[in-house]
Amino acid sequence: MRKIILSIFIVAVLYTFWFVGSYPKGFYYIDTTYNYVGSNIEKGLSYIAYVGSNLAAIILHKPVTVAELHTKYTDTATKKVRVFIVPGHEPDYGGTEYGDLKERDMTVELANYLGEFLKNNGHYDVMLARDKNNWSPTLLSYFNDHWNEIIAFAKDSRKETLQLVNTGEMKKTIATVYHNNARPDVALRLYGINKWGNENAIDIAIHIHFNDYPRKNASVPGKYSGIAIYVPENQYLNSATTKALVETVFKRLSKYNAVSNLPSEGDGVIEEPDLIAIGVNNTADAASMLIEYGYIYEPQFVNPNVRQSILKDLAFQTYLGLQDFFGAGNDVSFAYDTLMLPHSWTDNLTKNQADTDDVLALQSALLLDGLYPSGGRTKNDCPRTGKIGPCTLGAISAFQKKYGIKGEEGFVGEKTKKVLNENYSVKII
Repeated sequence: MRKIILSIFIVAVLYTFWFVGSYPKGFYYIDTTYNYVGSNIEKGLSYIAYVGSNLAAIILHKPVTVAELHTKYTDTATKKVRVFIVPGHEPDYGGTEYGDLKERDMTVELANYLGEFLKNNGHYDVMLARDKNNWSPTLLSYFNDHWNEIIAFAKDSRKETLQLVNTGEMKKTIATVYHNNARPDVALRLYGINKWGNENAIDIAIHIHFNDYPRKNASVPGKYSGIAIYVPENQYLNSATTKALVETVFKRLSKYNAVSNLPSEGDGVIEEPDLIAIGVNNTADAASMLIEYGYIYEPQFVNPNVRQSILKDLAFQTYLGLQDFFGAGNDVSFAYDTLMLPHSWTDNLTKNQADTDDVLALQSALLLDGLYPSGGRTKNDCPRTGKIGPCTLGAISAFQKKYGIKGEEGFVGEKTKKVLNENYSVKII
């Protein structure tokens, strides 16, 4: 009996060494005491194995590449680009609030709009992580059935990164923007989302959020505004593809909307080493971005008469950014690159009496004409709000001067409407 046991042990040991030696480049091997043995890391395919007296665990990394994404988009007969949209926070918990606005509900509304744009395009396979009431049945079952595996995945991934830092394969970096710590169960669900995404070949993960800033009186607006997109820190395996994708998304979003003026977000695209959502510790193979679509207290979100139009347009800009990445941004089914246009103006517009849709379209048209914001102001000073204020009045004056319109100073009258309708009420193909 002892000989049999000894024979089995010898075979197991030999198999283990064969197993380790047979893996391609990118395999790195750590024993059961987590002592680092060796590595050869490449972007592409990589493994981590915990081995010793027996094989305990393997983490397989297969980050999606730019070439793979383009191939999937082109080859719709057999493949589609799998997009996973994750509205920020839990269905009934978390996120910032301002007045009667709840971030966790706004993220779902924007996610639904984005999902519809993508689903109407046969190149994409789309899944939403949750609605306002619960996680999707698929994720809910996954959380319930694989909770212990998710805990192990998070733990092993952290150990993997620690070993790479200890051996100099990675550098320890510190986040430049403070983020609130997630509750332990919330953090594990985010790890679970990454794990599920890896196992189900998700190509692109888009996490939707709205920003806020600490201040003494939370009932008044803060001093910062604008969009920021967080991407994985450049040492993570999914970083390069994410950055290539975010470049076109950011370009679209920043055309009509302000970029964050929080100093640490000033570049608009921020590398982040610690956010679970975008793949901390190499936990996400998908190109993963977290988009802060603005600060929750900004007037275009607070005003219920324009909020839906703004959220839908933000989703549309995101969709067009994805299309740009695939070289298909100029979709002839859309007249303009904003849903506010084309538009026909019939009523005069004054500061105190104007339809919000008319004004949103006006502000968008003035922006396309290069006149909005006016007077050296920025988009942070002058978001599209559906209201005529100093920013819009200045742009109207500049528009009237540009087109030689006289006698309608301070409002949009018949002459101004005529030029607007000639320029922006006809579908452009």
